[in-house]
Amino acid sequence: MQYMGNQSFWDQKFEQRSGGIMSPEKSLVENINLLKLGSVLDVACGDGRNTIYLAELGYALTGIDFSSKALVRLGRFLHEKKLKAYLKLVDLSSEQAFDGMGVFDNIVINHYRLDASKLSQLAEHLSEDGILFVSGFGEHHRVDERIRSEDLIRISDFDGLKDQFEWLKKEATRDERGGFVTFILKKVKA
Repeated sequence: MQYMGNQSFWDQKFEQRSGGIMSPEKSLVENINLLKLGSVLDVACGDGRNTIYLAELGYALTGIDFSSKALVRLGRFLHEKKLKAYLKLVDLSSEQAFDGMGVFDNIVINHYRLDASKLSQLAEHLSEDGILFVSGFGEHHRVDERIRSEDLIRISDFDGLKDQFEWLKKEATRDERGGFVTFILKKVKA
């Protein structure tokens, strides 16, 4: 699945981006109390606005992204702030994207829509009572040349998880940028 541009698009975007790290996702900050203490897999971490925020709070971070330029920027930000995170270049469109990824207490996906088959793989990578946090453009966001219909996160994306997770939060919001969703799920005991 190509999401809002391909690897070269995002490499170019991150290479041209100036300035420091952006603020963490507002929804993540507002819902931080729902995350478990411990480890976090930050999927599609970009240049790390959420990775940095979570590392500053003491979480053990692994950040994965398909943009090498984003990971270079994130590595620089981590170094400047004397923080640590394991970073890995991963093709998130690959069926093997999560192979060998390990088990985490939390998985954060911000502004990236994983396809349903990869979403269903995430249960293998969450500890007991682990938290899946997904936030981004929702199905009521206006589609344009940059954000396509297939990029929008839909509640139906989570249908394959219903036997393994319980819902903690389903929220849709609107602001000047468009329509957003926040979905937070907790892995239930098998």
